Order: sequence, then structure tokens, then C-alpha cells
Amino acid sequence: MIRKHKSDFVNWGNVLNPKNLLQIFIGSAMAVFAMKGFMIPNQFMDGGVTGISILLHEISHINISIFIFVFNLPFIYLGYKRIGKTFAVQTSLAVILLTMGLLFIDLQPVTTDKLLIAIFGGILIGTGVGLVIRSGGVIDGAEVIAVFTRRRIGFSNSEIIMIFNTFIFAGAAFHFGIETAMYSLITYYAATRATDYVVDGIEQYTAINIISSQQDKIKDLLVNEMGKGITVYKGERGYLPGSFDIKTDCEIIVTIVTRLEISQIEEAVAGIDPKAFVYSQSINEATGGILKAKGHAK
Repeated sequence: MIRKHKSDFVNWGNVLNPKNLLQIFIGSAMAVFAMKGFMIPNQFMDGGVTGISILLHEISHINISIFIFVFNLPFIYLGYKRIGKTFAVQTSLAVILLTMGLLFIDLQPVTTDKLLIAIFGGILIGTGVGLVIRSGGVIDGAEVIAVFTRRRIGFSNSEIIMIFNTFIFAGAAFHFGIETAMYSLITYYAATRATDYVVDGIEQYTAINIISSQQDKIKDLLVNEMGKGITVYKGERGYLPGSFDIKTDCEIIVTIVTRLEISQIEEAVAGIDPKAFVYSQSINEATGGILKAKGHAK
């Protein structure tokens, strides 16, 4: 008997989860509002399928919803092959909602101020994209290109997306003029930052590494006073210029915190050992263990 991979099945519990459905609906609605109320009436663009669709809509005057739907289909298929059926179903739902919204909802332009369009249009569509990503899908299938081609061509996700979008903004500069293309870059930047913030959230995790001669006091501070989980690595310190042969054993204390806790922990560690060596690393994801204080952190 051939055992099917788990991605061969749709996780309907995840797809029909009310929270995920709400995020897809709100995210799609925000994208419609951004495009109809800010970007399309003023010929401003974002990257990916959205940018291509706006560009071709302005050239051909064909309804933009057709381009959005058709151009996303191959990416949905690639997502299904590379990521799984659940992702494909959630992405399909988001794309359908976006397409229907663009087709049937009529909005008047909110403003004609180019800077406001660039900033608020980008923030709105970026927030919408981020909400859909949090639900487990995407609203712009071009994001799948990076996942599908990364290993084949040797570029990172961001590099692949940047190359893809370079051609889009070059087309915008040629058809709309360089000024509109530059404003569209602001839109894209605002959208990217908003997406990152929504996906990572204010609780984006950071690994704090601490090396100190007061290691026991710092471990007590982190665990018993702040309620944090820690990991301790055994290491060596020393190897300084002029005294390379001098080294001592040490402990490297690692704890995972949110961005709001970084300053608090650094100040507390400095209060115990002003000479402590502390460095931080951003991490994309963390699960399990004790990631949040249990309500008794000071």
C-alpha cells in the first residue's frame, strides 16, 4: 500500500476555522479597499500579481478582476504541488473573494494626494496580505514563485521576489512615467513592511544570548523573576589579541523573548553585571517551551 503524504489531504479543520475564515475575509476586503479606493484610480502599483494586473488593466482596459483571477491560477497550482492542498484551498478562497470584491464593489477614490495614496494604499494592501498569510494562504500567488524556484536557481526568497518585481516596476515606469513608478515603489515598501508586521506581529521572537561572570544570578533572574525559559550552552571565553592563550570556561545563557521584552531584560542583566556580553538574534519562528511569562514577570 502506498502511504500518502499528509499534504495530499485538505485539513478542513484549519480551512473552516472561524478565525482563519475571518482573517481571509478581512484581509481580502482590505485589499479590495486599497486597490479600488487608492491604487487603481490613480494608476499606482504594488508588486506581484497585483502589479501586473493593474498594469495590464490600464493598457487593455479589461476588468482587473479577470487578470487577478487568471494570473493567480498557475501559482495556486504551484502552491498545491509544493506546499499542499490546504494552502491551495485557502489561497483559492482569498483570491475568489478578492476577485469578486474587485468585480462588484464600486468605490470612489479616497484621495488624489500621491504621497497619501502611496503610503495608505500600501499599508492597507500589506495588512490585508498579512492577514491572509496568517490564515495559512496568500492573496497574491507570486509569493509562491520564491518557494518553488529557490533551490533551482540559488537565490533567496527576497531576491527572487525582487527580480520578479523589478520587471513590473520597469513596465510601470515605461507606461505611466518615472514619477508614478517611484511612488509605486513607496507603495510596495509600505505594503511589505505592513505585511511583515502583521505576520510577525508585535511579538516577533528574538534570541538573547548572555555571557557573564554572574551566570547563576542571571539564570535566577530570567527563570524565577521573569518566568522565562532558558537554555545553557557550555563554551569558552578569552582568545583576545595579545592574550590568545588565555581562556576560561563559561556558560552561554540563551532565552527567547518578544521584541517588547528585549530592553527590559538587557537593563536587568546590566544591573547584575555591567560587563556582561549580550547579543540578540532575530528568529523567524519559535514553538514549544516557555515563550511567554506566566503573568509574574516584572
